[in-house]
Amino acid sequence: MEFLQAIILGLVQGLTEFLPISSSAHIKIVGELIGAGGDPGAAFTAIIQLGTEAAVLVFFWRDVVRIVSKWAKSLVGRVPRNDPDARMGWLIIIGSLPIVILGLIFQNQIETSLRSLWLVAGTLIVFGILLGVADAVGSKKRRLKEITYPQGIVYGLAQSLALIPGVSRSGGTITAGLLMGFERKAAARYSFLLAMPAVFGSGLYQLYKSIKEPCVSAAAGCTPEIFNGVETGVATVVAFVVGLVVIAFFMNYISRRSFLPFVIYRIALGIVLIVLLATNTIAA
Repeated sequence: MEFLQAIILGLVQGLTEFLPISSSAHIKIVGELIGAGGDPGAAFTAIIQLGTEAAVLVFFWRDVVRIVSKWAKSLVGRVPRNDPDARMGWLIIIGSLPIVILGLIFQNQIETSLRSLWLVAGTLIVFGILLGVADAVGSKKRRLKEITYPQGIVYGLAQSLALIPGVSRSGGTITAGLLMGFERKAAARYSFLLAMPAVFGSGLYQLYKSIKEPCVSAAAGCTPEIFNGVETGVATVVAFVVGLVVIAFFMNYISRRSFLPFVIYRIALGIVLIVLLATNTIAA
């Protein structure tokens, strides 16, 4: 039964990671609904995100190789430091700092109290509305090559909000990008590139931690993991395959259409979740 549940959660991760609807919220909600022993846990969530981030690496492989190469060459003067790709390397590094710092400071809360479904319901609705407003009022004229270092920091701060399930990593950063006037596709592209260091770092750290210091009791102030290594590995592979398809769809979709369907979905899901919690259908 746990094996099937892990596959379902891997599928959910792949379907929701790149859409601005919060994959961690869906993992938490679906984990409750399918009876996966309660909360699948922050470690399981972080580890299966390695699968979807691997999909980003594959999809943007040429961009990643070019950015890393130009950035490294700029350090030794072989490429001008104002080269767009070299600048992008620095922007990704700078933009990753907020989530790393805040993730370390609030690590215990992220793995425990911040995973309440009441909080998830609220963030789904509030940040859904913010995404709708940003999409409506943003000028959507700036291209990715126009991004500045201060804007990169704003992106990074927006990404750090995704430490709270329900906010959405892509949703938070895309909202920030739209409010700063970037095109939909440019905002999404930088959002996905920016996520790579943080997600890979978090996932690998949680993988190391789960192997060296496995959580066996909630009394220790952590959430015991319900899936073993094989089940988590299968979920990660499923997330990778599904995520690769979804990211291709999403990048094509936002080139021509607005985020309104995602806004409506977030608000509706938040309301349904509040009803389920209020009627004790699921536990917070």
